[in-house]
Amino acid sequence: MISFEERAVAKLRQRLGAVEEANQDLIAFARGHSGAVTSIHEAVLAAIDADSFEALIHVVTQEWPLILGLDAVSVALIVGDKGFRADVNGVQAVASQWIERTMSEVDGVTLRNVGRGHPLFGPASSLIRSEALIRLDADAPLPSGLLVLGQRSSQNLDTHHGSELLLFLGRSITSMMRRWLTS
Repeated sequence: MISFEERAVAKLRQRLGAVEEANQDLIAFARGHSGAVTSIHEAVLAAIDADSFEALIHVVTQEWPLILGLDAVSVALIVGDKGFRADVNGVQAVASQWIERTMSEVDGVTLRNVGRGHPLFGPASSLIRSEALIRLDADAPLPSGLLVLGQRSSQNLDTHHGSELLLFLGRSITSMMRRWLTS
């Protein structure tokens, strides 16, 4: 005689286990997403507190790595026909065409794992294995460019939600630059 009840109970237990596993995955994602949102908000609030354009660049390159849990942050800007790159080591002149070419390859946000970070990281590029390139779009005469975020380890990149948060970060810094450069 075949025990249908035992087989049905076993199948229900198997399905319950799968649902519990999916639920745990969803909770882990939500916690990670919530942590990312909190970090992004904290970073934007720190930038809002900057009292000058120079202080804003300092916050982004010096404080954001700690706030966002990153290993490197760089800002590359085109001002008129000149290019600049700012990071933890200060500001360096770079070819504006180089920044323009890199911007043309980025549609809003580019998230990727790499063997070596983008050269816009400067000396830190050899250490970077995961990077985000975020366009900073503004109308002339305001500067436009890229915000470049990097980590030493490769990441499991959540491109949709991560991109939305990083677009918010990029738009926030662009708005703050506009505030300081037009007032």
